[in-house]
Amino acid sequence: MAYAALSSLMHTLEQLLQPNQRLVCGSCIQQLAESAYQNLCALQVFLEKATKETNNIEILKVIEKRIRDVVYKAEDRVDSSLRSVILADNGDDRERACRSFYEELQEVKKGIESLKKKVVQEFNKHGRKSAELARTSSSSRRYAAEHNSVVGMEDDFNTILDRLTGQTDELTVIPIVGMAGIGKSTLARKLYDDSSIRSRFDKHAWVTISEEYNETQMLREVVTSITGSNQEMRNDQLMEIVYRGLKRRRFLIVIDDIWSTEAWDQMRRIFPNDDNKSRILLTTRLKNVADYASCPDFPPHSMSFLSFEDSWILFTERLFRNDPYPPQLEEIGKHIVHKCGGLPLSIVVVAGLLGKEPTYDNWKKVEENLSSFFGTVSDLCQVILSLSYSYLPQHLKACFLYVGGFPEDTDIHVSKLIRLWIAEQFVKARSNKRLEVVAEEYLEELIDRSLILADRRRANGKMKTCKIHDLLRQLCIREAQMENVLHVKNENVPIFSEGISDQRRVIVALSNCTSHDFCWHGTGIICTTRSLVFISKPRFFYDLACPIISQFKLLMVLDVISINYDFSWVIPQLVHLRYVSARIDVAHSLAKLRNLQTIIVLSPDERELKLPLDIWIMSEIRYLHIGWNIHLPSPLEAESHGEHPLFLSNLQKLVLLSSPFLAKILRRTPNLIKLKVMSLNPVDWPAVLDSIILLQMLERVTILAKRHLAPMILARDFFLPNLKHLRLSSTHLAWEDMVVLANLPNLEVLKTRRAFRGTDLRLPEDVVFQKLKSLQLVWEHLERWEAGSDNFPMLEQLLLGCLYQLKDIPQSIGEIMTLKIIQIEDCSLALETSARQIQEEQESWGNSGLQVQISMLKFHL
Repeated sequence: MAYAALSSLMHTLEQLLQPNQRLVCGSCIQQLAESAYQNLCALQVFLEKATKETNNIEILKVIEKRIRDVVYKAEDRVDSSLRSVILADNGDDRERACRSFYEELQEVKKGIESLKKKVVQEFNKHGRKSAELARTSSSSRRYAAEHNSVVGMEDDFNTILDRLTGQTDELTVIPIVGMAGIGKSTLARKLYDDSSIRSRFDKHAWVTISEEYNETQMLREVVTSITGSNQEMRNDQLMEIVYRGLKRRRFLIVIDDIWSTEAWDQMRRIFPNDDNKSRILLTTRLKNVADYASCPDFPPHSMSFLSFEDSWILFTERLFRNDPYPPQLEEIGKHIVHKCGGLPLSIVVVAGLLGKEPTYDNWKKVEENLSSFFGTVSDLCQVILSLSYSYLPQHLKACFLYVGGFPEDTDIHVSKLIRLWIAEQFVKARSNKRLEVVAEEYLEELIDRSLILADRRRANGKMKTCKIHDLLRQLCIREAQMENVLHVKNENVPIFSEGISDQRRVIVALSNCTSHDFCWHGTGIICTTRSLVFISKPRFFYDLACPIISQFKLLMVLDVISINYDFSWVIPQLVHLRYVSARIDVAHSLAKLRNLQTIIVLSPDERELKLPLDIWIMSEIRYLHIGWNIHLPSPLEAESHGEHPLFLSNLQKLVLLSSPFLAKILRRTPNLIKLKVMSLNPVDWPAVLDSIILLQMLERVTILAKRHLAPMILARDFFLPNLKHLRLSSTHLAWEDMVVLANLPNLEVLKTRRAFRGTDLRLPEDVVFQKLKSLQLVWEHLERWEAGSDNFPMLEQLLLGCLYQLKDIPQSIGEIMTLKIIQIEDCSLALETSARQIQEEQESWGNSGLQVQISMLKFHL
């Protein structure tokens, strides 16, 4: 991926330009690095501009490949030479390594300058917009839409029908949004052709918009629809015909597959608003376009995947029409349909393929070779699905392809995905925002473009997991391998016979891989793979794990936490690492790993381990997760070897065991956003609390104290202005401390487990949790609860678990207007009855939206 390759090399060169860099001395090297960096920046700007200014996808792919190949080779040369400089142990070796690095940088600078000239010339010569291409892509989409069915869209149809026939006089825009192939155009066509709808309007027009908006083409389609003639005129003349033809007439316009807000701005001015119940129906894959075009009272309608039942009906209708379904094919057919994931386009294509030979033997072969079969399905859907990828902004392409590396039908943890994106240098800084915030915006952009599916959300509404449809995942894998962005090793994608040493990034999602699957081309040759991520736990890999991984000398991402093996001796050799997640038995020095941003370390056994002091000089660290039996050293001990205090100023999240140095550690992490402390000793609580209060940027805090020890006391001046999520376990605070927590102005989620001592929770009316959305109380010795709607005005979720002494919930809790669910798990029968009574009372008042769920214990703090 050209854009991502540029970002990665730019980051390396940028570090050489830092005033405090200790790697390479000499102004001549910095001048070369500065020149190369500026040319790389110019190439990134060029790519962004070229993507917007052309619809010639093929020439853009050629240019991207040329940039990617040259930059990959340049990065390999720079990093290989730089590695020699970093590992040089004496003056002579370092001097030779620096000379070699200077020579390599000279060649890289020349190569990039030459590349920039060539690609700009090529784009100016061949990259002009092609109206013919736009028309071709539009017609192919129309063909696909005509071959769909409206099975399973009855609710969607009725919802849009109500909006089309509503009593609102004003011209109303009704957007339909969803991923490619989900049935937006099919639904719009069904509505457009419905006789009861057509009879309500005097004029009708259907316009299909190409990816690159063509105003002349659009105007001609509208003119043809309302006048019946196709005329060659200037745009201003066509606009006048459209406006006059629609003026004082009730009209229905369908704008199918619009891709930009700019296109909508140009179109909307030609449609008059005579307050006569005219309607515009609009379909798009992009949520931001749908939101932009919609009216305040008519939010966009989002399309959903078909249920299995509707998928089966659509499949059988397409395959056998009105003929009975052969019973001997039913079991096989349902297995195949299940793999379509509810996407209408996929189901229709599958039906078309199976319908060529509807015999048991043929379908059995398909069932036994589902991977290759769905590869064929994906190829046939490529025309439609690939457009969404082709027209992605440059900064999102690598992010999207990377998601394809995760196993199919897997919940992808957003926090891990974002850390990996940042380590891969996919995320580019925006104004003063943290990279994590920018990465979340990237993910939302991909969701808004219907390429990634939002899955589970946290109690405060933030996304916890996401998913990708199987067809889009196959698109990712295919594109990623063609562009050498990512190689995925799983059951569906076999490893290349020559090994993986020439693959840029490798994600292993297969548990039965062995050491023999990871080969390299002889000794002395540096493997250019930059990322190696094991998502599943491989078998038969332990004997050669470290020797194999040591061959990947230029690795930037190493995630082998799933392998229960000691990687401690190989990690210090990988000097370019930005992300490491592994098990270690020995704490070797990390001083040469100046790029590390994410460190996740666990111990394979119960051996106590202390991390090296030099971790306190690793200024790039953003995420630090230290497992059981591993300890972070005292910053004071590290400072005793230097002249100045040491701070981890970039650290965003810290997860660690309690430590006698914990208070001092927290005072050296001034910009912490998330903190999780396990096994905290109550004796250390006062000093730790004093340090936590200083961390004014904290948004999320989890405190897991040691059980069966003395209670903790919450200071009355405890105040964190940005704290949104608080989890407490075994802290044994007094219930009176809830008053202190209510003073946290932005607290949205409060989860407790044995966090409070005492039997009575009483909150005066003036104690108000202003923004609390979710309250979870588990294993508390609570017997009486006196609090109500005034205390929790914004509460949406109330989750109660293992409260055996509590008999009832305050009745006024049901009066909270925002409350959506009360969840009771393994509590007293009286408490269950109380929850149901609240629900029944609310239903009697017309509030049928409150859910009550009662189940066995499954809470996890």
